[in-house]
Order: sequence, then C-alpha cells, then structure tokens
Amino acid sequence: MLTCQKSLFSLDENVHYINCATMSPNLKSVEQAGIGGILRKSKPHLITQETFFETTAPVKKLFAQLINCPDSERIALIPSTSYGMAIVARNLAFKPNLRAGQEILMVHEEFPSDVYAWEGVCMDKGLKIKTISPPNTLKNRGKIWNETFINSINANTCMVVISPTHWADGTRFDLEAIGQQCRLYGALFVIDGTQSVGALPVDIQKIRPDALINVGYKWLLGPYSSGVAYFGEYFDTGSPIERNWINRVGSEEFRNLINYSDHYRPKADRYNVGERSNFILNPMLEASLTQILTWGVDNIQAYCKNLMAEPLKLLQEKGFWVDEEPYKAYHLIGLKVPNGVDITKIQTALKQRNVLVSVRGESIRIAPHVYNDQNDIDVLIDGLLAGVIIGD
Repeated sequence: MLTCQKSLFSLDENVHYINCATMSPNLKSVEQAGIGGILRKSKPHLITQETFFETTAPVKKLFAQLINCPDSERIALIPSTSYGMAIVARNLAFKPNLRAGQEILMVHEEFPSDVYAWEGVCMDKGLKIKTISPPNTLKNRGKIWNETFINSINANTCMVVISPTHWADGTRFDLEAIGQQCRLYGALFVIDGTQSVGALPVDIQKIRPDALINVGYKWLLGPYSSGVAYFGEYFDTGSPIERNWINRVGSEEFRNLINYSDHYRPKADRYNVGERSNFILNPMLEASLTQILTWGVDNIQAYCKNLMAEPLKLLQEKGFWVDEEPYKAYHLIGLKVPNGVDITKIQTALKQRNVLVSVRGESIRIAPHVYNDQNDIDVLIDGLLAGVIIGD
C-alpha cells in the first residue's frame, strides 16, 4: 500500500488541495524537468536534429505502457482535448456508410470540448447529437444510467463519445460493455480519458476504443498545454489537422527537407501537433508519467479508496449522497448535498478552512491524490458538515 507522497510535491502545508480533477500540482521532479528544458533553450548549440525526436519517443512509450498499448506508434502528442476531438471529427466525415440522420451518442452534461467538436461535422453531414440523461432517482443511479446508455447504441449510432468517469459527478461507466455494443453496430468508439487515465486503470486491449484523448495537466500530473492520444486502425490513413513537416516520412533528415514528401509517418504519427518536440513540456510529461508508473495506477486508486471509503460512509449517514461501487471511483467523487441544504454555505465553510474542491452542476467534486493525507480529509469532512449546519 502506498503511503502519502506529499513530500514529492511543493504544496503549502496550510492548504488542503483535494482538486486534482481541475489541475494537478507539479511534482518536484516535473518542476525540475521543466526548468531543465528552459535552460536547454538557453544553449541552442546543444539542440541537435536528433533532439527533435528524442523528446517525443519516451512520452509515447510511457503513455502506451500506462494504457497497456503494445505499440507506441499509436500514440500522438496533442496540446488539448479539443485538438484531439477535432482530429476525430475531421475523420468521422470519412466513415464508410455514414448517412444523414445518424447520431453521435454522449452522456448528459459532458465536458464542453467533447460536445463543441461535432458542430461542424453535424452541420456538413446532417448528423445529430443524442445525449442520455441519468435517471431521476438516486437509487441505482449509476447502474440505470449505464444500462440506458448501452441500450441506446444501435444501428443509427455512428459514434459514441464517453469518459470512464463523468467529469462533473464521478459516475463510472462500463467501457468494456459500451465498446462491445459499439462494435456490434459498427459505431466509432471514442474515449476522453482526461478524468481517469493515471488514477484509474484503463486498458486499451480490453476496452478496444478507436481513439482515446487525454490531456496532461490533470491525472497525468503533467504540464498545461500538453497531452497524448491513442488512435486505432480506423485512423491509420486519416486526415490530420495540421500538415506539418515533422510528421512526414524522412523528416529526421534535415538536409533533405526540401525534397517534399506526400507520405506521413505510420499510424498515429500523422496526428502529432506542430512543434511536437517541445523541449520544455515533453520532459515534464515524461517525468510525471515515469512517477505514475513507478507508483502503479492500481496503487493510486487503492490509496484514494483507503483515504475516502470511511469518510464517505460518515457523510452518507449525515444525509449526503454518493453512488455505490462499481459505479464510482475514489479519485473523483461526486457528492450530492442533503435535501434543503444551500450548497453555497458549504462552499463558504470549505473556503474558510482552506479546502479546495470544485462544484460542478449539482455535485461537490472531491478529487484526492497521493499527496493528500488523513488531515486533509478530516478538514474536508469538518467543512462539509459545518456547511450543512450553517445551511440549516
């Protein structure tokens, strides 16, 4: 069992940061990697043509290992979720047998970047977005929502876009079952792994998605404006967002760059963002992925469970609601307040105690990590219960 890893971070002792779902703090090793990258640019004579490729390969290999992908050539470097989803949208247009009236299936209140991406292709191809809402009852909420979503995938579904855990309320979705249904009806299966990968096991070989999009600054503990994506066989001959030089065959031979090539590097390499060799962000993401793999994702999730399981039982006894396993994870928990309680009173009580969590929709989103300890959670619980009393 992991012990608290707070010493590897630079968090203030009087701040109870339980908000990794918004943005992770830097590991000290990530901080140093970034500083090293900045200093490297100060001596450009040390940056060779090989350097442009040396910074990308480790990140791709580490992320492939993290999601159990046997082929790191299926990993691309991207700057954001919206960029990755734009790649998917561009190539959805070329899907065989795509027809007007077909639906892109998503859950209710999905993250905006997973929604806005389809505006253009829906307009051009006459597609529709269909969202599946949770049930009106809290009893068996996650189970019913999963079943309704899976049963909504049919011959009129051209693509499914979903996250392992809902970004706002933490509901966990059965990706293996959803993937099976997608393959049954020939729908593309696209995952936004941003709020899970790095803290919850996600296995590409079991789930078998067509694409998985992941930014780096949350559960991958990496820097802002960095990310990674997995692209399956559907995308092997697809159209990238950018037609840049470094993604072409032979781009490692700088002398021959004037001999323009029509051919892209294999598999996901065509989708790398321009200036993918980023000498600052890539070493930072490499350092964070290395640390996550050293800890082990199973161990990270187990640490969060050990930290939160008993406090959640106490909160449930006090009238708060949280879903049951297997429809919840312990790194991102959506807590609904007791009936009649003013959620802003709880926010005030937490702020007074320097507890940082988020409110998304009707849920208080609690997002612990291995830098949190029992004291953080004790202060969190004290603030939540004090807010209920104030609210009364």
